Amino acid sequence: MKTIDLRSDTVTRPSPAMRHAIAEAEVGDDVFGDDPTVKELERVATDLFQREASLFVPSGTMGNQICLKAHSQPGWELLCDRECHIVNYEVAGPVVHAGLLVNLLTTESGIITAAMVRDNIRPKNIHCPETRLVALENTHNRHGGTILPQDEVLKVREVCDEFGLVLHLDGARIWNAHVATGISLADLTRPFDSVSVCLSKGLGAPIGSLILGSAEFIEKCRRERKLFGGGMRQAGIIAAAGLYAVKNNIGRLAEDHANARLLAEGLDRLPAFDIDLTKVQTNIVIANLIGDLTPEPLLATLKDGGVLAVPFGPRRIRFVTHLDVNRVDCEEALKRIRSVLG
Repeated sequence: MKTIDLRSDTVTRPSPAMRHAIAEAEVGDDVFGDDPTVKELERVATDLFQREASLFVPSGTMGNQICLKAHSQPGWELLCDRECHIVNYEVAGPVVHAGLLVNLLTTESGIITAAMVRDNIRPKNIHCPETRLVALENTHNRHGGTILPQDEVLKVREVCDEFGLVLHLDGARIWNAHVATGISLADLTRPFDSVSVCLSKGLGAPIGSLILGSAEFIEKCRRERKLFGGGMRQAGIIAAAGLYAVKNNIGRLAEDHANARLLAEGLDRLPAFDIDLTKVQTNIVIANLIGDLTPEPLLATLKDGGVLAVPFGPRRIRFVTHLDVNRVDCEEALKRIRSVLG
């Protein structure tokens, strides 16, 4: 029986065509700046996002943390959503790496509004830390793959300009927002001083992320990347996978979104689950458990039935669609879940 793995879009395996690109990659020493495949990936990304420069890094977490450190001084304050990846999945990186105080804002659907930013900027006096950075996440993982409304992002930018704040985007899944909204990658990310994007989630590369920003900022990040241990040598081998992903796998994300909708609607019809279908906007489905169900026993039972998902809180589990599961797989997953639940 085939296992249908819906734990995350990070579980994808390189396709035969991507493996061929990896095998044929032209390489050099990237720390010396002469790996041609890395340089081509960075050039393509710079063009896609209409930025001055970009930098290839091993992971999205490293990308976020390099950006925060490069932008800041120890003791500054960062405003971000309580449920964001930077806070929940990056091992206290902002305080460990950059010495930042983190102010956690409680939001609806991960949307930090301009009013929230304004209300949380501390007054300038000797007793308070300086509020100097804001980080947003689009799409928002823990809020179920929801998309930030672009008009509100632009208002946040205006407040940041008014008070001299840096605005960073954790855009690990910005590709999904782009495909779902039809807004260009450049327009979605233009309001931000820096952007981190992942190649190893929906785009299907086995490793890698990119940082985008001004040429001056990226040069600063290059030094921080070395400090973080992210300077790689013949990195074109892995950059080739990212290059293939960017050139071939963006448009197909619409299939993942359609499959997530199919899965969500099917789960919502089962008495065990309650799905907020308004939040199923991309490729993530958050299922609230009804009655006495708790995640771990249910997930163990689903695993026995050949379906994998992950716990997402005391009464929630998460399903994520990706390029290694198709519509037939999602239909089969629903069939197995119905069978397991009786």
